Amino acid sequence: MANVIFNIAKGRLAQYADLPQSNDALILVPFAASGLGSDATLVDCATLTAVKAAATEQTTLGRKTLSGVTVTVDNANDRVNIDAGDVTWTGTGGAAIGAVVICYDPDTTGGTDSDLIPLSKHDCAMTPDGTDFVLTINDFARAS
Repeated sequence: MANVIFNIAKGRLAQYADLPQSNDALILVPFAASGLGSDATLVDCATLTAVKAAATEQTTLGRKTLSGVTVTVDNANDRVNIDAGDVTWTGTGGAAIGAVVICYDPDTTGGTDSDLIPLSKHDCAMTPDGTDFVLTINDFARAS
């Protein structure tokens, strides 16, 4: 579950996660534990460029496009559950990570980090050691 829902995404999370465009995607970006901005700073970031100004992207692991994204209305609990398939990094290396950020990319055929909208930040402590690492995603966010 998300530790932070970015202000820019509040009220739009289910819309973005539903991937309404023909070339859009959700992108998972790992961030190094060292120099990770505070939640109070990060929550105000409106683009991935802004997030990267407040935190250091862990580029050795690399970004991942989320697959199996589902948006499910849960009438019994009066909320919307947003889920995705698990993410695997093989032969991990680089700096320890402290968080991952899920961003909405409105057009995967072009654009820059200033086009990516940060949706949620998830605390995630992992030290790459050459082994495979699976990040289990279980309802990465709920909107109610």
